[in-house]
Amino acid sequence: MPPVVGFVARRLGRAVLTLWFATTITFLLLRLLPGNPALAVATPNMTPQTQAILLRQYGLDEPLLVQYGKYLWQLVQGNLGVSITQSVPVTDVLLERLPWTLLLTGSSLLVTVAVGIPLGVLAATRPRGLLDRLVQVGGVVGQSVFVPSVAIALLFLFGLQLRWLPIGGAYSPGVYGGQWYLDVAAHLVLPCVSLVLVQLGSYVLTLRATLIDSLGEDYCVLATAKGLPHRKVVWKHALRNALLPTTTLVGLQLGFLVGGAVLTETVFAYPGIGRGIYEAVTQLDYPVLQGAFVLLAATVVLANVLTDLAYGLLDPRVRTQ
Repeated sequence: MPPVVGFVARRLGRAVLTLWFATTITFLLLRLLPGNPALAVATPNMTPQTQAILLRQYGLDEPLLVQYGKYLWQLVQGNLGVSITQSVPVTDVLLERLPWTLLLTGSSLLVTVAVGIPLGVLAATRPRGLLDRLVQVGGVVGQSVFVPSVAIALLFLFGLQLRWLPIGGAYSPGVYGGQWYLDVAAHLVLPCVSLVLVQLGSYVLTLRATLIDSLGEDYCVLATAKGLPHRKVVWKHALRNALLPTTTLVGLQLGFLVGGAVLTETVFAYPGIGRGIYEAVTQLDYPVLQGAFVLLAATVVLANVLTDLAYGLLDPRVRTQ
């Protein structure tokens, strides 16, 4: 088997195993939640017998092992079940919210990379300078703060006090045409900045450290001795090797983005999957919770597979591992 094919096959096998493990843990943890899912749709006049019928309708009265087997079989068929509270397929619920979560996480990741690379390069090429010290302090502070704390602070300052930006939702009702896109962008700013501020520090600090190490390697010293401009040595030679660990970090940060999106979307009432998870928890809507966690887990696993493949392209030595 060619090394590249074996490398891809191993990564895909690990991805499938990880996804199975994540879905199994999700299934078991949800069953440990206190409360009765039938009460989420119960009315004051609903008798215990009617509640039992609801539980039977959704298969929640069966033994745990039977529920798990049916859950996996439906999952393989692409069936995520029906929402208990909304009585619509879970797939429809998630597909309605998925574009907003992709917009939020995708934009925050792009901004982090676009801002992080120049900051990391400038800090590494001017060690112990003012910018380098500010980057180090800001990076440590950024890694230490809690996402909702940043979100609430931004909401209070720019939304309530200065009134520069909307404080919640993804768009304003009654706005159409070209203005709608501007309105969506305005609603996106605060949630996006909240995620960027928290994850930017680790990305910049990692890139700074690896780039400093790369600039001290023999090939960079030799390139400088041969008369290559320092800018070319940094951007063409040192940065490529320095990007290897940060490429892995981008994949790992997607998992953080998914978790942070749940909290950020809740603070800003952003209609993404994170907000849907919060609402499903309060309503004990098992099918929606299971479907949302499976979708997010699949997204994180896929991102890590793509990161591994990109790492293999940047460093051929990885393909043999």
